[in-house]
Amino acid sequence: MVKEQTTLDIINYESPEMEYAFGNLMKSLIRLRVMNPKTKQLIYIGMKSALGDESAVRKCVPIAKKLGATKEEIEETILLTHAVSGLKCGASCLEIALQIYDESL
Repeated sequence: MVKEQTTLDIINYESPEMEYAFGNLMKSLIRLRVMNPKTKQLIYIGMKSALGDESAVRKCVPIAKKLGATKEEIEETILLTHAVSGLKCGASCLEIALQIYDESL
């Protein structure tokens, strides 16, 4: 099976400087301490679901689970995106998220 290339994979290859800058931005955001890591991860899953970014949802759900997020919290997070993006984006991500949650350790 060939791994699907993401936008981030292409940026990493074509523009390592941009990937480095983006990586530093993400590290800075992670270091912010007002919200707990689980809440941040749920928000990120919601934003990515609203955009229909299935690849990001696949990567983020196991992280959220390790941070203590329940399956119901992930489901509710994605369901909330329907108010913003309609049914199409969130629906595809919801099925993936629930499947990945059950498969992750």
